[in-house]
Amino acid sequence: MGKKAAKKAPQRSQSTPVATGEIPVVGAREDCPCGSGRRYKACHGREASHAVQELVHRPFEGLPGEADWVALRELVPAATVPLTLAAGVAGTAAGEVPSVTLATVLPLAWPALRRQDGSILLGLQTQSSSGDLSRDLADALELALATEPGTPVPARRTVPGGRRLQDLLDTTAAFEPAVHTGFEFWLEDAETATGEVAASLERANASAIPTEKLAGVDSAYWCGTPEKNHLRWVMTVPEERLLDALARLTAAERSAIGPDTRLVGSFRAHGLTVPVWDLPLDMTAADCEKPAAEFAERLAETLADPAPLTADERRARANLVNRQVTLN
Repeated sequence: MGKKAAKKAPQRSQSTPVATGEIPVVGAREDCPCGSGRRYKACHGREASHAVQELVHRPFEGLPGEADWVALRELVPAATVPLTLAAGVAGTAAGEVPSVTLATVLPLAWPALRRQDGSILLGLQTQSSSGDLSRDLADALELALATEPGTPVPARRTVPGGRRLQDLLDTTAAFEPAVHTGFEFWLEDAETATGEVAASLERANASAIPTEKLAGVDSAYWCGTPEKNHLRWVMTVPEERLLDALARLTAAERSAIGPDTRLVGSFRAHGLTVPVWDLPLDMTAADCEKPAAEFAERLAETLADPAPLTADERRARANLVNRQVTLN
């Protein structure tokens, strides 16, 4: 037999320094694009790896309306909220910033949009690249502030160690979502939309699940589907305490929010728990107001009960836990 062919050494690609300061992602064993001569995983890949591993379970903690931030991120198709920048933040912008508005989603999943008049739309339902959604959104907001008016903000990897929303927003300002039936808020004048823009808007509106925010309790959202309606209620009560209370109410047959309604389980989203009720098709958001307020009173009383769970309550709790779904 002939000799085995010598194993060919892998060729090292020529690297050039990246002048812009933004390091593109390459294979872990490839040369780092910064030109250091080291492999990516031993150079700038370290920062990227750390960013991916960083996980903030409650990214909106410390912001007013934390539960509504979670609802708009995960449950509500079309909504907007006026935001107030912290003192001095607007001074870093390219030109005047008449307003900053949080939007559930923007066209083409843009992270943000700087309108022609200098106002900013910040998209909430965007991909997280760092594991800290607050830092990702803050990075998009800072990029929007630096962007010239009339320009969408492209997606990019979040700069490690950057500021968070808690640093950029006035945390004393109220957070008051406005839920919309469609996405006309994308445009400054939706009535003049024509061609592809009008068609895109029509498609987006057709796909949106009808959703309304209850007025009498915090962070509860009614939604309608062809099969049945639902109430999804984001709560800031610590998960273990909330599950105990819901189990007590379920075992006592006091967890419903009206005739023919049923507590069917819960979501876990961004560190908060979201109980979900099935509702009859003819039950509207307005119909939910009074029974939801009554349930809130029962829940508050039950949360104050220090007694251990009974056997029936433990079974009810286990059933609730088995039907819990984590959204992130």
